[in-house]
Amino acid sequence: MNPLGWYEPGSSLLHRLPAGGKFVALLVLAAVVFVLHSPWWLGGICLAVLLGYALARIPPRRCRQLARSLGLLVVLVLAVQWWLLGPGEAVLTCLRIVAALAAANLFTLTTRVDDVVSTVERVTRSARLGLLVGLTIRAITALTAIAVEVREAAKARGMQRSPVAFVVPFLVRTLRHADELGEALAARGFGDPDPDSPPQTSDPPPQTSDS
Repeated sequence: MNPLGWYEPGSSLLHRLPAGGKFVALLVLAAVVFVLHSPWWLGGICLAVLLGYALARIPPRRCRQLARSLGLLVVLVLAVQWWLLGPGEAVLTCLRIVAALAAANLFTLTTRVDDVVSTVERVTRSARLGLLVGLTIRAITALTAIAVEVREAAKARGMQRSPVAFVVPFLVRTLRHADELGEALAARGFGDPDPDSPPQTSDPPPQTSDS
């Protein structure tokens, strides 16, 4: 399971809204937060996003996972921005990050991947582009889940501080996942053609003789 959540089944208003409308709203919000320069307005947007979590009835454990992940990022960004640009810009940057990432996470928690893929295919009329979007989302989820499982396994062996105990199993499982994904795509007709197979040529048109 992705520590940032992904889809959380539910029947709230946010769950029932169309995926396309939610995605457009997310893009608009992301553009707005990077244009605003008022900490009060940005703080209000952060509060509105938090109310969205309550409206969607997201379980507290999911909210705690997001808070831990965002907390580490915000502390790091705040320290760097405070040192480089001062406290005012540091606070603005952190509010923008919290608003944008929390809203993006809320979108993934209340929207099925299949709905996103169907929306992309319907808008672009491209099945391959929809497949690409779906694979991208699922790949992020799969890699994050692998990282969590490998880290927990290393912790259970008392090797949580060893980079090798994390990197090697993570790479092995990632390559295995890539092989399985490639085989699944090849079985469905996606992928590069076999270089050993002769190229397909169309039959020449029939010859006609003048009478």
